[in-house]
Amino acid sequence: MRDLKPKLSPVDPVWSRIRDEAAAAVVAEPLLGGLIHASLLHHASLERALAYRFSQKLASSEMSEQILREIADEAYGADPDLGQAARADIMAIYDRDPACHRFLQPVLFFKGFQAVQAYRIGHWLWNQGRRDLAYFVQMRVSEVFGVDIHPAARIGRGLMIDHAHSIVIGETAVVGDNVSMLHSVTLGGTGKEDGDRHPKIGDGVLIGAGAKVLGNITIGHCSRIAAGSVVLMEVPPCKTVAGVPAKIVGEAGCAQPSVSMDQRLKDCDCGDL
Repeated sequence: MRDLKPKLSPVDPVWSRIRDEAAAAVVAEPLLGGLIHASLLHHASLERALAYRFSQKLASSEMSEQILREIADEAYGADPDLGQAARADIMAIYDRDPACHRFLQPVLFFKGFQAVQAYRIGHWLWNQGRRDLAYFVQMRVSEVFGVDIHPAARIGRGLMIDHAHSIVIGETAVVGDNVSMLHSVTLGGTGKEDGDRHPKIGDGVLIGAGAKVLGNITIGHCSRIAAGSVVLMEVPPCKTVAGVPAKIVGEAGCAQPSVSMDQRLKDCDCGDL
């Protein structure tokens, strides 16, 4: 017996909102109509739009847009988590960045978001054993966006990298969910040793501009690292650290530092910093 129930399209509120914002943006600024149509309105899903942006931004004489588009489409088709992570990243940026007023802004204009989505494709390639292609993506992301994330690094959902200039995340680094970091952050090693040598960042951590976190150390969940700090020792959960080298100067001050984005050192023991 034939099924007479109507086929319902899956609900995607993030993509629906982006399309609505894109249509309004074309009316408000017709000169961007070509870009907005090609990047957003011509696509049936956020994943297809992200694959297009990936190919447009990373294409060069060494690898064409068509090949990069096929790579990205394959990745998004094989791993639905890539699209869900992108949605979480968009919502994180919209919620935490006061300069972000629409969902379409990260997709079209924010290099931090675009770099992270490209890293996610590179990470998928790495896990598929396609290491040289993953390295190629890393190289192009570094050249185009000034963001150098090793494809083996593990990064959770809801990441916001504000301004995203001179970001370095090493091979064995782990970044949890709902982390926020600003420009010039390094999650690096302490020398030329091999093996597990990079930081492990817990959920909900806020890392200030220019902070360097070095070595195989754990930064506890919902902690804060003040701008310009050099962190060489493990940080317990829900603490604030500051200085060179960094030391604990107080509590984190709130339940979700990465969401509140409050980087002021209030009521901290900072006398000898």
